[in-house]
Amino acid sequence: MSDSRETNSTPRRIVGTKRFREAMPKPISTRIFTVANQKGGVGKTTSAVNIGAALAMGGLRTLIIDLDPQGNASTAFGISRDEVNGMYEVITKDLPISDAALKVPGYPHLEIIPATQSLANAEVELVPMVARELRLKKALTNYLNDTAQRGERFDYVIIDCPPSLGLLTVNALVAADELLIPIQCEYYSLEGLTLLLHTVSLIQEHLNQNIKLSTIVLTMFDGRTRLANDVADEVRKHYPEQLIDIPIPRAVRVSEAPSYGQTVMTYDPASNGAEAYALVAREIARRGAPSITSISEVSVG
Repeated sequence: MSDSRETNSTPRRIVGTKRFREAMPKPISTRIFTVANQKGGVGKTTSAVNIGAALAMGGLRTLIIDLDPQGNASTAFGISRDEVNGMYEVITKDLPISDAALKVPGYPHLEIIPATQSLANAEVELVPMVARELRLKKALTNYLNDTAQRGERFDYVIIDCPPSLGLLTVNALVAADELLIPIQCEYYSLEGLTLLLHTVSLIQEHLNQNIKLSTIVLTMFDGRTRLANDVADEVRKHYPEQLIDIPIPRAVRVSEAPSYGQTVMTYDPASNGAEAYALVAREIARRGAPSITSISEVSVG
């Protein structure tokens, strides 16, 4: 059974609403996203937590997996990383996810598996293990099956990775069906994208043929600069199907929110950053919604 424990953090004032007036469409089956970029500082964790929060606020049952030893996704929801079970215990000690998942206070549809301090040791400890690349996939599959059998199916799983291409990121890519890449609107981000996609091709060939790049999000966008616009144009040209063309602006409120144990979705819901992430999440949900054709096929079948 999912752990209903909430965080023991100091009570804080929540500025924003925890639900959108207009619900987002549900996918036919659980969509599992890995949010990855080996380049640090591109808004990877910020995108993971704000998109996850927005999906949950849209009425979609969402699970966030913090697989980054820095634990920033956990911090963004005010989660204490001390004296709790987390992803380290799940992938190295075979702890069931049901014993590590926490309900995020105030979000009826959101759970998180935190990254405890010990997760930094996981990269080394995984090396000698049998089927080391499959440990997250096995644990997550068991948890999703159990919750689905109880009628509590998750609509979305968002896995936040460390800024590297080590075993933790490989586990995330093997466990997911879709890859979401946040791209900072700077030149070096395009170089990092090429390296990441090469790694994904190797994962497809040897470990998970289902993983695909489905979503690209432009982050830290400053429309006043020529470089930002040039990078955005390059992404539009090469990845028109994958790009969600709603740039996330470079905004102080987005960066400020985690210091208050919140995402920008509740810290300042009227800010440009919150509105942009809400639109991105809604577009992700729209793309994952069953089409009219598939609905008719299901009803006929």
